[in-house]
Amino acid sequence: MDVLPGAFGTSASFALRLGQTVFSSASLLFMCLDVEFYSYTAFCCLVTVMGLVIPWSVTLLVVDAYCVFIKCLPHQRRIISIIVLGDMVLSHLSLAAACSTASVTDILLEVGRSYCPTKYCGRYQLSAAMAFLSWFLSSASCLFNFWLLPTL
Repeated sequence: MDVLPGAFGTSASFALRLGQTVFSSASLLFMCLDVEFYSYTAFCCLVTVMGLVIPWSVTLLVVDAYCVFIKCLPHQRRIISIIVLGDMVLSHLSLAAACSTASVTDILLEVGRSYCPTKYCGRYQLSAAMAFLSWFLSSASCLFNFWLLPTL
């Protein structure tokens, strides 16, 4: 069986998980640098979703690192199915949270500086951008593992 680049247990999957962990952590960090985000539900949603994405990504990052360094590929249909399902759910949630955060930030910028000072809105925009990058890597990982399923 050929190894699909980006599939679970490969070095490309390790790189995807590392990027996903870095971007989701950065998104959470930029949002939580300020306590003002509790005022808006979209921002709370982003914090909650990134709080779910980080442990998922770190866990799979550790498993990918083990597989890369020990040279074992755990390609069992049930494991890959769970990973695909988890990636799919979390990628949809992170896309929804990133879109809602970006739209609320845009609305706050349009309304005026009294609702969102420049310093805070800049952080919110950075947080949304990092969430979009995390979503992109998560959906790529989901697709690579989804393509792997028929070969198992």
